[in-house]
Amino acid sequence: MLLSDLQRKDIVNVIDGRNVGNIIDVKVDDITGMIVSLVIEPSRGVFSFLKRGEDTEIPWKSITKIGEDVILVKLGL
Repeated sequence: MLLSDLQRKDIVNVIDGRNVGNIIDVKVDDITGMIVSLVIEPSRGVFSFLKRGEDTEIPWKSITKIGEDVILVKLGL
């Protein structure tokens, strides 16, 4: 699977059904070459142009399922 394939999928939190955001990058362990986390773009609100939001990272271990159209993640509150 390519990064571009992952970027086309919606990311949904199974805890609350909320759409988490879009993948803009992945973090890879320098030694093992394994994916450590997905980097998600900041949420875009009406006034998002006024401030720069922080990127969010979703640890790879939080991913419960990668489907054809959706990536399911389990993120606690």
